[in-house]
Amino acid sequence: MIEYFVQIEASDPPKDLVVVAADIPDTVSRVVLPRETLPSNWRQVPAPTALAAIGNAFATERKSALLVLPSALVPSESNWLVNPLHPEFADIQVNPAEPFHYDARFFT
Repeated sequence: MIEYFVQIEASDPPKDLVVVAADIPDTVSRVVLPRETLPSNWRQVPAPTALAAIGNAFATERKSALLVLPSALVPSESNWLVNPLHPEFADIQVNPAEPFHYDARFFT
């Protein structure tokens, strides 16, 4: 949520957000990218185009269903990208979407 939160306008938070949880079996293929494998400027704002190239390759090559990489905001945590076009996506149980509203304290 933090990754998305920093991209929105505090004066006009979206009112139609949803949150979706998923149950991902350990057997679903994944590629884990450690910080050391990312470009040296990977936390730069705006993000370097090399990061988009990594994401695009993940999506188009379909070598794994998941790409796990460090968060630019909290590098000790990970973001998980899910490729819905990968055959193993069918093994992931996507739960129903639920409405989500940011707590007003995020904007103060």
